[in-house]
Amino acid sequence: DVLIIGAGGAGLASAIFACENGFKVRVITKEYPTRSQTSMAQGGINAPFGNIEHDDVEAHIKNTLKSANKMADDECVSYMCEHAKEAVEWLDSIGVCFSRTLDGKIAQRTLGGASAPRACYAQDYTGLKILHTLYDRCNALGIEILNERFLLDLIVTDNTVKGASFLNIRNSKVENYSASNVILATGGYSGIYHNFTTNSNATTGDGIAIAMRAGAIVSDMEFVQFHPTALKNSSILISESARGAGGYLLNSKGERFVDELLPRDKVARAIDSEIKAGEDIFLDIRHLGESFIDEELPQERKLAKLYENIDPVYDLIPIKPVAHYTMGGIDVDKNSQTNIKNLFAVGECANQKVHGANRLGGNSLLELIVFAKNISNNLSKNLKPQEIKPQEYNFFKIQKITKDFYHAKANIGSLFYQNVGIVRDAKHLQIALEEIEKFMGQVPNMGITDLSQIYNKNLIEFLEFKNSLELSRVVVLSAIKREESRGGHYRSDFQEESQEIKHTFVKDGVVL
Repeated sequence: DVLIIGAGGAGLASAIFACENGFKVRVITKEYPTRSQTSMAQGGINAPFGNIEHDDVEAHIKNTLKSANKMADDECVSYMCEHAKEAVEWLDSIGVCFSRTLDGKIAQRTLGGASAPRACYAQDYTGLKILHTLYDRCNALGIEILNERFLLDLIVTDNTVKGASFLNIRNSKVENYSASNVILATGGYSGIYHNFTTNSNATTGDGIAIAMRAGAIVSDMEFVQFHPTALKNSSILISESARGAGGYLLNSKGERFVDELLPRDKVARAIDSEIKAGEDIFLDIRHLGESFIDEELPQERKLAKLYENIDPVYDLIPIKPVAHYTMGGIDVDKNSQTNIKNLFAVGECANQKVHGANRLGGNSLLELIVFAKNISNNLSKNLKPQEIKPQEYNFFKIQKITKDFYHAKANIGSLFYQNVGIVRDAKHLQIALEEIEKFMGQVPNMGITDLSQIYNKNLIEFLEFKNSLELSRVVVLSAIKREESRGGHYRSDFQEESQEIKHTFVKDGVVL
C-alpha cells in the first residue's frame, strides 16, 4: 500500500504510523537506517510542556513564526506546535531515553530563538536515540526495510505516482516497486556544500532532484541554514546545546561579540563578519565544568578530542559556520501531499512551510514526527498497485572520459560556500550560476572508471553528483530571484526585507 523512500527519522516514523493504521508498508533506503542524518540532530525536540512559567503552545508558535521571518504557513506552524507535546509523549512511550529532571520529568533546555527551555533532550544524542528507537519499533512491527537501494526514478503516469525504480547497490541491478502511495523521506541538500557542511556525504538531495524530474514543484530552495558552530577543520557539528547550556562565543581577542542564543542566521552572520575581519572564532564551555560536560555534553567532548585534538574541558573549541539544514524542498500542502497524486514528502526533503526562511532549533525532529503521523491519516486506501513498465538503464557503457566529476564536486562545494553562502550578492550568484551551467555542459564527458557491478561506489557517487548538480542550479536561480534579505538568505546588495512576501517556486527547472 505504501512505499516509503528513505529510512531516517521521517521515513521510519511514517512507516510506523502507516503500519499501525493498517497499511502494508515497505521502506527502501540508500544506506542503513541508523546511519541517517537524523542521528546528527543533537540538541533536542521542542515541546511546550509548560514546566517553565510563560512557556506554552502560543509561545512556541510565536518563536517559530518569528524565526521563520514571515515565510511560514500559520496553519501548519500551529498544527505542529499544538501536536508537539503529543509527539514527545509518544516517543517517550515507545522507549526514547530522554534525560530526566530530579523529579522524573523529561529534561528540557533552551536553544537559539526560544523564549524558554523547551527542547526535550537525551544528553546530546537526541536524534540518535530517537532514530534507534524508531528502528527498533519498525523491527518489532515486522516492517520490511530494504537497504542499499539507490532511487533512480519515480514512475508517474497521468500525474499519479505508480511506484519507483532503484539501483541495487550490491549488484547494480535495477529493481522496480509499485505502490498505491509513495512517501519521500530522503533528506535535504546541504551536501551541495561539499566539505563545508555538517551533513554526511550521502545528503545529496536525490529525492528532491528525482521528484523535480517527475514533475513535482519545489519551493524556497534559496533558504539554507548555516549552523554557527561546526569544528573549524572538519565541519563536524558542535550542538547548539553547548550554547544553550551557557557556552560563549569568543573571537581571537577573547571578546564575546554576539548573543549566543539569537536565531541561527544572526549568529552565523556575526561569526562570518568576525572571520572576514581576520578573527579566529572559538566556542568556550570550560566554565561549565567537567562533570556537567560529561553528563550533558559527552558527545561534544568526544568530537572535539577526535577531530580537533583538543579537550573542551580545558581548551577553547575552534569553530566556523557551515551549511547545516535546508528549509526549501518539495512543495507540499498541509497534508504533505505534493502536486503529484498519491506522492507525499516529509522531513527535510519537504517544504511544509513550518521553518520559513530560518528554522528554529529543535523543530526539525518535531516536524518529522508530527507530519509523519498526519500523512498516515491521508493515505489512499483500497487502491490496487498497478504493474509498472521497467525503464532501460545503461550504466556501464564504455565512453571517453575527459572530465573528472570528483574535481567538479569539490569545486562546487567551495564555490557554494563562498558565493551562495552566509552572505550573497548578484555578482557572486551569477558567477556561481555560470560555473554550475559549465559543469552541466561537461556531464556528457564525465562518467565512471570502475565497471564492476558489485558495490560500485564510483557509480553511486556519479549519480549523486548529477542530482546535486541539478539542485545546485535551482538553488542559485532561486537565490538570484529573491532580491531581499530574509532569514538564512542574506543579500549584501538587498539588505532589507521586502514588503511583499512571496515563495519561490520551481517546476521543470524554471523559476515560476
